[in-house]
Amino acid sequence: MRRRLLALLCATGSLVSACGMLPGGHERTTVTVWLMKDSASGEFLRRFTEDFERTHDDLRLDIRIQEWTGIVEKVRAALKAGPGAGPDVIEVGNTQVPLYADGGRLADLTLESMRDWGKEKWLPGLAQPGKDGNKQYGVPWYAASRVVVYRKDLFRQAGIDGPPKTRDEWLTATEKLNSGGNQGIYLAGQDWYTLSGFIWDEGGELAEEKDHEWLGTLDSPAALRGMDFYRRLQALGEGPAAADEEHPPQAGVFAGGKVAQIIAVPGLVQAVLRKNPELTGKIGFFPVPGRTAGRPGAVFTGGSDLVVPQNTDDQFAATTVVGALTGAKWDTELARTMNYVPNKTTLAGAVAGEEGVAAMAAGAAHGRATPTTPQWADVEADNPIKEYMTRVLQGGDPATEARRASRQITEALVPELR
Repeated sequence: MRRRLLALLCATGSLVSACGMLPGGHERTTVTVWLMKDSASGEFLRRFTEDFERTHDDLRLDIRIQEWTGIVEKVRAALKAGPGAGPDVIEVGNTQVPLYADGGRLADLTLESMRDWGKEKWLPGLAQPGKDGNKQYGVPWYAASRVVVYRKDLFRQAGIDGPPKTRDEWLTATEKLNSGGNQGIYLAGQDWYTLSGFIWDEGGELAEEKDHEWLGTLDSPAALRGMDFYRRLQALGEGPAAADEEHPPQAGVFAGGKVAQIIAVPGLVQAVLRKNPELTGKIGFFPVPGRTAGRPGAVFTGGSDLVVPQNTDDQFAATTVVGALTGAKWDTELARTMNYVPNKTTLAGAVAGEEGVAAMAAGAAHGRATPTTPQWADVEADNPIKEYMTRVLQGGDPATEARRASRQITEALVPELR
């Protein structure tokens, strides 16, 4: 499907309608939309464009596909451009919204979000990063989150009837699976996104804002409980303490056939099956278990929001496009087409027939995102959470190492402390 996108690209790299004039000679208003490569298929964009322009005969879409590489500086430059000189709508990573909202360069979409778009049903992991105080700048579009990817055949061999529902059940099952030359779970020591979910489940935070300053909080009792659960789970496999899930890529490790579980987005299974087709039909998915059976565990929710630059020369037209793309009709269609989680909890039924996506949707309903401060990018640039995890897994005192990491996070979030 994505290859078809190339056929729709004109010489300028735009996806455009052939019609630029209304009957009677009146020009349409052109709305320029930046979307990221592979977020939506070419076929989806073609159908959306045709439907939108048919139902909004005063507007014309100019959809331009962007590469993720270098996008931060490109968006920043566009936000600083003169009135009407940049795009009218931009797709951004959900955790990037605070970076772009800083300095007042995004339009405030709070009114539309409350009045027209049903923000109370949005996935929290998409909606929260799009806010600054009481103002909504980012409008959730689609989500993806980690689930437990597991070997159904190894579960049966271990006498485990089905996926565990609680964290205690998960530990017990993983202990049974961690035998006979198999790893109960492959969990790299620096998978800090997974750790974040365990911390949130315990009521902790990576960082909190107090008196208008952000402070690292890995040393809170709740955060330490989350790290302790991670330590216990990670010990039931051979994940390296000093590496993350990409070193080596865990798809290759899982494809090796001796691993019962990994924590990953469902789409990773495609890479697993390319490496080991013999696993076809043997892989399943379930939400990361929570502390109780009635609620899946908290997970980091990735995905995209749509924003409207303050320098657009037609905010009404821009918000019309945002409303259409994120509305139930086309958001559901996007989720089905691309195997995403829709932007609202009430739309989860649209993907219930796909096991991996349904597991994502269950977890995303309780999903979270990184702290909503522009400086969080500085934390990730030299991530002290990874070093903290390695030190604890290699025998360091958790409280001591958590205090050290919390200080480093605080220093990154409060530049004057450096």
